[in-house]
Amino acid sequence: MAEISEKNASNCDNACSSCSSNCDSRKAPGIERSPLAEGSTVKRVIGVVSGKGGVGKSLVTSLLAVESARNGLQTAILDADVTGPSIPHSFGLDENTYAINNLIQPAESSGGIKIISTNVLLENKTDPVLWRGPIVASAVKQFWSEVNWGDIDVMFVDMPPGTGDVALTVFQSLPISGIVIVTTPQDMVGMIVSKAIHMANSMSVPVLGLVENMASFRCPDCGSMHNIFGESHVQEVCDENMVELLASLPIDPQITAAVDTGRVEQVNVPQIGLVLDKILKL
Repeated sequence: MAEISEKNASNCDNACSSCSSNCDSRKAPGIERSPLAEGSTVKRVIGVVSGKGGVGKSLVTSLLAVESARNGLQTAILDADVTGPSIPHSFGLDENTYAINNLIQPAESSGGIKIISTNVLLENKTDPVLWRGPIVASAVKQFWSEVNWGDIDVMFVDMPPGTGDVALTVFQSLPISGIVIVTTPQDMVGMIVSKAIHMANSMSVPVLGLVENMASFRCPDCGSMHNIFGESHVQEVCDENMVELLASLPIDPQITAAVDTGRVEQVNVPQIGLVLDKILKL
């Protein structure tokens, strides 16, 4: 595995919270953006966030990247969920990446999506990543600064759940254009989602909206819809926080099977196109 090191990275009304520009004015005092590797450019950086684990954040990240690539955009995924990486498996990537001239070469999916993740660096995919917070944060900055990304139209950052070290590192070190928050229908998600929204607002990161995952299930026998996790409260959360509900995704065993077998690029979820449309308006 590549050695992880601690390494850095007009018309303005100063209303940063409502602006998607990645100019220097968005930097909070004392914050330094990590530089990209020489020769690489990234036009949009979209964080995919969840307040808690198990809501399908990595699935939404993968689906957004697939939809982006289908639209002819040069697409990348930075898997910032360093200790729980799942992106490579979704795309069926088993080979380790390598370095050329001290730059890590990202893995590439069959559809041309460039991906960096701890699981394309580890010799044994089942080895745990036993790193403390500062080292994990340093690895995320290295994924941005020491990878030969080339020219990227949209990069999706799959972030670990919660509002800890990695979220702070991503918001401070990367030029985030906006975030998409993934959640589920249960009533308890309201407080958790609000925390993620408030964190983004406090750091002047635009919240593009929410994606509700596992919203419902269609019975294959009778065709009726069932709310497996109870009545949805996500619209209420959106209204309270003045953010948009971008899409509601159903529970679909075929999607699960495709992801489990590394075939996420064969999945087509029409609602994801609506989310991508929002991102492309940035």
